[in-house]
Amino acid sequence: MGPVTDLDTVRLDTVRAVLFDMDGTLVDSDAAVDRSWRTWAAEYGADAERAILLGHGRPSGDTIREVRPDLDEAQTRRAAARQLELQYTDLADVVAAPGAHRLLAALRLPWAIVTSADLRLTTARLDAAGITPPEVVITSEDIVRGKPDPDGYLQAAAALGVRPEDCLVVEDAAAGLEAARAAGARTAALRGLDGDVPIATLDDLLPLLAP
Repeated sequence: MGPVTDLDTVRLDTVRAVLFDMDGTLVDSDAAVDRSWRTWAAEYGADAERAILLGHGRPSGDTIREVRPDLDEAQTRRAAARQLELQYTDLADVVAAPGAHRLLAALRLPWAIVTSADLRLTTARLDAAGITPPEVVITSEDIVRGKPDPDGYLQAAAALGVRPEDCLVVEDAAAGLEAARAAGARTAALRGLDGDVPIATLDDLLPLLAP
């Protein structure tokens, strides 16, 4: 399905805020994420392909619990810290996602970022992509349960003073879409996922959110 551009059909005229995922949505960090999981999997004797598949859009600790269920909680925390460490300085090919700068420059609605990365990694990747962080950034350190739990999106909506159902969540991962739906938000989905508004790039949101 191609991008939806009928404002009445998708009812975005009542959207009061936009909540963005970061990796794969505002920032193209796919190559760096893949490299980190492959290196981590080699060190920890895990299935790299499974880790990459499960890890998309989720906190690293949740993925590690699935690919290495034999690790106790302390070991899992150390393993998750190692996985993040591999990503902190791997920024050479981290760039803004297509259309990100144009959409953010045109957007007149309040917006926030809700990411499964921690604050250090979020700051590093946004800086590498040339994106100035918004006032509201919800990271893995701000929540008890990561995506697909809706906690992050609920927190972001509350911080912006907007009802979740009046928010549009822009996501590229199934876990993120599940979190957004559980929060009651409308969704715009990249990568061919089934959101309320299927989009190929962020440019497809320009006529809907910044006409």
